[in-house]
Amino acid sequence: MATSDGWYLIGPLIAFGLVGFLGAVFWRMGLQPTGAPGRPGRDGYADGLAIFGERDDYGLLFPAAVTEHPEVADEIRRLLADAGIRATTAIRRDGRVSVLVFCEEVEEARRLVGSF
Repeated sequence: MATSDGWYLIGPLIAFGLVGFLGAVFWRMGLQPTGAPGRPGRDGYADGLAIFGERDDYGLLFPAAVTEHPEVADEIRRLLADAGIRATTAIRRDGRVSVLVFCEEVEEARRLVGSF
């Protein structure tokens, strides 16, 4: 039997209020949903929250070469692999392809790529 004074509504009202308050705090911190990456005006990254400081920062990896064509990047990566240098590729925001290596191998990799 339900009580007639309305005290049974206090628990759900507190819960809804707390969820709304936390939602407002997270929204203010910049944790908005990013939506579809193909939306106009957005590049698919959440503004303000990133693992790295800049979008072209690859952590422990440094670019040894940058090229317009993925096929050339794959050839450079194979050349570096033949020399015993571990390498990977990443597509930059401008569409070019970077060949990335670890910092202790970047000078040798650039010398090899320069002679390529």
